[in-house]
Amino acid sequence: MKNYIQNFMANEDGAVTVDWVVLTAAVVGLGIAVLSAVSNGAETMAANIEAELNTAVPDIVF
Repeated sequence: MKNYIQNFMANEDGAVTVDWVVLTAAVVGLGIAVLSAVSNGAETMAANIEAELNTAVPDIVF
């Protein structure tokens, strides 16, 4: 039993898994932050493009 406990405490396989989980969570969090920062500008740009196209070609009906 003592050997089992020593082997369990010396085993570092789980630590690598925890590192990858934390790294993946950080990447996902960064992606969400970038999306929230860029989405407002992208929506404004899309609205501007739509307005310009509507004034340039008003007769096209979709």
